[in-house]
Amino acid sequence: MPATFAYKVRDREGRLVEGSLEADSSELVVNKLRQMGYVPVAIERTDGVGLKKDIKLPFGGKASQKDVAIFSRQFATMINAGLSLIRALHILEEQTENEKLRETARAVRTDVERGSSLAQALGRHPKVFSRLYVAMVKAGEAGGVLDSVLLNLASTIEKQVELKRKIKSAMTYPVAVFVIVIVIVSAMLMFVVPMFEDLYSELGGTLPLPTRILLAASGFVTGFFPFIILATIVGVFLLRRWIATDKGRAVWDAMKLKLPVFGKLVHKTAITRFCRTLSVLLRSGVPVLESLEITSETVGNTVVATAVKDTQEAVKGGESMASPLTKHAVFPPMVVQMLAVGEETGAVDDMLDRVADFYDQEIEATVDALTSLLEPLLIVVMGSTVGGMVISLYMPMFNIINLIQ
Repeated sequence: MPATFAYKVRDREGRLVEGSLEADSSELVVNKLRQMGYVPVAIERTDGVGLKKDIKLPFGGKASQKDVAIFSRQFATMINAGLSLIRALHILEEQTENEKLRETARAVRTDVERGSSLAQALGRHPKVFSRLYVAMVKAGEAGGVLDSVLLNLASTIEKQVELKRKIKSAMTYPVAVFVIVIVIVSAMLMFVVPMFEDLYSELGGTLPLPTRILLAASGFVTGFFPFIILATIVGVFLLRRWIATDKGRAVWDAMKLKLPVFGKLVHKTAITRFCRTLSVLLRSGVPVLESLEITSETVGNTVVATAVKDTQEAVKGGESMASPLTKHAVFPPMVVQMLAVGEETGAVDDMLDRVADFYDQEIEATVDALTSLLEPLLIVVMGSTVGGMVISLYMPMFNIINLIQ
């Protein structure tokens, strides 16, 4: 028995047209609409029967953000050139190098051919396309500016990738030096110090306090090394499990903001992500409340997310966005004032973009300063650690000379 399908299509001039047709399946509706010269956007049965659910990928995982950015930019170029969604997705499916993204493009194309909107099809793959991505595509489809939205998405993702690269560059050197220090200290405690311990035990006498402490540490590490490794693994596992909980994540994120050296970097990164995400959502036509909700989920820090959620509740009650943010110390006065000016002038997205650009420059300057500061500082730490152990080992040599005399 034929069913009634409500549809949304684009005509040859790009206008959104809505209507309904009776057919045995959504595939027949799609074919009929294409014969009429329309490009299907969304098709749903009016009797409440849903369309086919997500086509599962043969494997899990997540495509890299860089691949998604390239995918978005190529997609935008083809849409702007006048290619249909189906043809553009088919081309992307063939030329995308990332296997996971290729399979996702194939599944998205299949869903669109069955009558789903592009946003609906993308939303069925949350491991590849975030909620931010889906919401912006949905707004772009509704406003007929899908190509512009995809370009904005590509630029946003590329900036996020660049931001992560800067953070990693700031963290790589200290982590590498820390690992080297741990390896050197462990090797000395397990292999070098025991040789001196045998020598000192044969000579007798009372050893200096630093030497006794070093020998005790060597005995502990040598005797309990397997247990130390096991305890470290278990500790890391339990820490990760604790951080995965809501309470643990809140405490951990608050601690990161208070770190003496890296706290400012974490803070500026969170503010940049907040401004950039909210700006691109508002510019794409996503409603304010939905934009705030998505921003709170993607900002990457629980302290900032809590402030954004409070702002969302205040906006529901009729307040402005800037007013509730003043109650949260995590937001600098400049951010609040710029947001307030943006609300007064009707240019919130532009103001947020300016703040994000400012903090991008601040992050770059902070990373450069940290790199130049940490390099000599870590060399001093490494030299002091190893040098202190060597001095502790050789301090009893003066007593040995006296004994020989």
